[in-house]
Amino acid sequence: MLFRSRRRRTQGGAAVAEPPPPVEDVEAALAEIDQLAAENRERPDPERERRLVTLRHRAGVALVNRDTGELRYPEPATGQLPGRNGSGLPEFRPEQVTPELLRAAILRDGCLLVRGVIDREQALGLAGKIDRTFAERDACVDGDGEAGDLYSEFEPDPPYTVAERPWIKEGGGVLAADSPEMFFDMLETFERAGLLEVVGGYLGERPLISANKCTLRKATPDVPGAWHQDGAFMGDVRAMNIWLSLSRCGDESPGLDLVPRRLDDLVQTGTEGTVLDYQVSQAMAEEAAGEHGIIRPIFEPGDVLLFDDLFLHQTGSDPSMPKPRYAVESWFFGSTGFTHNYVPLVA
Repeated sequence: MLFRSRRRRTQGGAAVAEPPPPVEDVEAALAEIDQLAAENRERPDPERERRLVTLRHRAGVALVNRDTGELRYPEPATGQLPGRNGSGLPEFRPEQVTPELLRAAILRDGCLLVRGVIDREQALGLAGKIDRTFAERDACVDGDGEAGDLYSEFEPDPPYTVAERPWIKEGGGVLAADSPEMFFDMLETFERAGLLEVVGGYLGERPLISANKCTLRKATPDVPGAWHQDGAFMGDVRAMNIWLSLSRCGDESPGLDLVPRRLDDLVQTGTEGTVLDYQVSQAMAEEAAGEHGIIRPIFEPGDVLLFDDLFLHQTGSDPSMPKPRYAVESWFFGSTGFTHNYVPLVA
């Protein structure tokens, strides 16, 4: 059996027992966020960046608790999709991407590849910041230092909690919300590229980020991949991942192995050859790929892959690769149906 029924999982953060005290005026909170962000563009300030993370969380909670009614995805612009080029994916520039094109690509290819979202030097600069963030985190966690400008653990309002830090660290990551400067840089990057507008148009509402599922990554070649669909542990959500490459990957550093087609449900997990209960075996991934086959694209610094919670993928690594891969994995959600297993922050 290739597919299994979708069911809600509790992995990904402690469940919320009751909603936190609401923000009295959501629009005022969003206006304050926009004002502080504008000030920070002109004069970056670590304290302001930490304040922004907190405000984004409180506004996000308010939006989760506000009924927005029934939503629909945009009509797919199928006619704007070029034909498949052999085993590769169609490539787009940031200015070409619309919610309608994104929907069409998701329904056919399972993802959308966007080249040159940011320039190479900016991407490499962000990769360098990830290295420094890891160093600050390690010094702070190991007790040899204190939180600094690049690492300051985010504490959400009760009863929300963030429980993922130990295994995020083990997997070569730092939660983006724990680096207020990087979190600000990430959102500014996506805003300038028009991706926040695209994702908001796709979801039908202002997108929320999960603090538990937005990660700064440094993937070393010795860490093997595991086939998975994020929907296996996120539950039934409206979601879109902006995966931003900050180094060349797929050949000299670990990339992504992809099943480049739409899957309408969750693939069977836990079969022979798997270790984790959400993991999909190599055999099942090959069956799901069918005639399209499994692909491993080459990403350059600044490229983006957009995909939803049903997309089947894994880290594509080989111990012979000489370099680590730097990337930002940022999951965006609609507030409608946002799972309380996660900590919301408004984008």
